[in-house]
Amino acid sequence: MRFVLFILFLSSSFVFAEPKIYTLTLASSWGEQIPHLGQAPLKVAKLVDEMSSGRLKIRVDFPQKHKAPLGIMDMVKEGLYDIGYTTSVYYKGKDYKLVFFMTTPFGMTTQEQYAWYYHGGGKELFDKMYTAYSLVAYPGGSVGISMGGWFKKEIKSLDDLKGLKIRISGQGGDVMARLGVNALSTPPGELYMAMETGLLDAVEWISPAFDMAMGFHKIAQEELSVPHSKQHLLHLQLFVGVVILVVG
Repeated sequence: MRFVLFILFLSSSFVFAEPKIYTLTLASSWGEQIPHLGQAPLKVAKLVDEMSSGRLKIRVDFPQKHKAPLGIMDMVKEGLYDIGYTTSVYYKGKDYKLVFFMTTPFGMTTQEQYAWYYHGGGKELFDKMYTAYSLVAYPGGSVGISMGGWFKKEIKSLDDLKGLKIRISGQGGDVMARLGVNALSTPPGELYMAMETGLLDAVEWISPAFDMAMGFHKIAQEELSVPHSKQHLLHLQLFVGVVILVVG
């Protein structure tokens, strides 16, 4: 009888044993307060938790913690994080080829970009580039066509651009630099204050749906003291994509 009870006890221990929980770490280029982009990794972590019945967790760290919004690629490569949530545009200085998959002035639309990626050989080139850095990259979404920015003063000619300090990244920044602009890669979380305090004369972020949530139109409006309809936008077509990096 004791033997039978012992067997039953062992069996119940296996049946009711707590499942092992695995935790992955994710570093994001965008702070939690950044509209839309900041909430995306939290939603992914929630979905992963639900789909794994709590066995797989993702801990999301924002720039306020890791202090390197433009250094996600290196942190994942060095093993400091398991996953990176970022965009290849930020690593133009490391490998210029990376920007062609994210921002090309007057380039492809979102639909064209994904068609090329999945059916035109783009994925193979993408994999080849990141394999060189021992990383595996996955498309993490697109914000579509990006405009050229919010300016504190009216731009009437190309001469008006000369000397302006503008936050604009990727190839768009290179184009503007050739027009005499001082193109800067200010971290996303610092854009509003930099614009407000005069460290920047203009900000190119994404598109009105994203930009107005950041409040850039309010700064331009205050500086110009004109109705919203007269705020000045310079349009520069950019495809902006998000990339998810893991160690390969």
